[in-house]
Amino acid sequence: MYNITNYLCNYNIFLDMSSDFDSNSLQDKNDAEKSPALNLEEQSKLEYSGYRFVGKNGHAAAKICHWTKKSLLNEGVCYKEKFYGIESHRCLQMSPAVPFCHQKCSFCWRDLSLTKTEWVGDYDDPKTIIKDAISAQNKLLCGFGGNDKTDKKKFKQSKNPNNAAISLAGEPMLYPDIDGLIEEVKKQDFTTFLVSNGLMDEKLANLENEPTQLYISLDAPDKKTYQNLCNPQINGAWEKVNNSLETLNNFDSRTCIRTTCVKHKNMFGHEKYAQLINKTDPDYIEIKAYMCVGYSRERLTLDNMPTFQEVTKFAEKIANLTGRKITNDSEISRVVLVE
Repeated sequence: MYNITNYLCNYNIFLDMSSDFDSNSLQDKNDAEKSPALNLEEQSKLEYSGYRFVGKNGHAAAKICHWTKKSLLNEGVCYKEKFYGIESHRCLQMSPAVPFCHQKCSFCWRDLSLTKTEWVGDYDDPKTIIKDAISAQNKLLCGFGGNDKTDKKKFKQSKNPNNAAISLAGEPMLYPDIDGLIEEVKKQDFTTFLVSNGLMDEKLANLENEPTQLYISLDAPDKKTYQNLCNPQINGAWEKVNNSLETLNNFDSRTCIRTTCVKHKNMFGHEKYAQLINKTDPDYIEIKAYMCVGYSRERLTLDNMPTFQEVTKFAEKIANLTGRKITNDSEISRVVLVE
C-alpha cells in the first residue's frame, strides 16, 4: 500500500535532488564532464535502470538487488543466503569499476557499448565510495518503510548493510585502489564477496587485503571457447585466467570458481573443466545458468538459457570428475553449489 511515508520519502529525495541542481548544478556538470569514465548522458542511462553513481568520477555505483527487495517483503532470499548465510536484506550490491572490463562477454546483461578496457581518469577513494554507496542504497530502499508488507525488523537492519557484493558491473580488480576498498569495508565490519574475471592476474596475486570470498569466473573449458564466448579485449587473456586460477591456492580466504552455463556455447568439455578446477582446488564451485535478460538478448536467445535440470546435470558431471558433491542448489536462480 502506498501511504504518506512513501510520499514523504520520495518528496525528500526530490528536494535533495532539486537542491543539488539549484546550488551545485554547474559544478556537478563541470565535475562530470571532466570525468572520462562515464559522462552525464551515460550515467543517466544507467541510473534509469536502477544504478546510483557515487563519488565524483563516474566509475562507482550501487544498485538494489532483486533479492534485497524480495527479502524485505519476506518473499524469498538470494542463493547466497541459502549457501553462505549472507542476509539478502543487508547486502550492498556495488562496483568501483562500472565501465571498465577487459572482456565483452556474450552473456553479459550489461550495455557493452559503455565498456572501456583501460582505466582512464581520476578515481574516488574507498571511504567515499562505501559511504556514498550505503547512502544511495538507503535512499533507494526508503519507500519500503511505508509498505505494510515490509518486515520492519529487516527494514531497520537494512539501513546498516554488512556484506559488500563487489560484482555489480565491470571488473573490480581494475579499480586502482581495490586493496584499499577491501580494507575499508573490513574496517566497517563487512564481509566481502569479490567477483573477478581473472585477467588482472598479477594484481590479484599481490593483494594485501583478501575478501571474505573470492570468485574467479571460469566460463570455458579451453582457449577457443573462451575467446568466442568471453571476447577478451587484451592479449594473453586465457593465460591470465589460468594464472589467476593457480593463484587461488595461495589465498587464505574462501575461494570459489563460478561457471555461467550458456547452452550450445560452453556446456561441454567437462574433463577440461575438471582439470582446471583440480589444479585450483577452490572451496566452492558455483554452476549457474545464463539468464536471457538485459542487453545479452542482443547477442543470445532464450535457446541459450539452460533449464535448472540441465545445469544440475552439468554440475553432476563436474562434481564426479573432481571428486566432489553437490551440496546445495537454488532452482529459482538456476544455480548449483559443488563442494
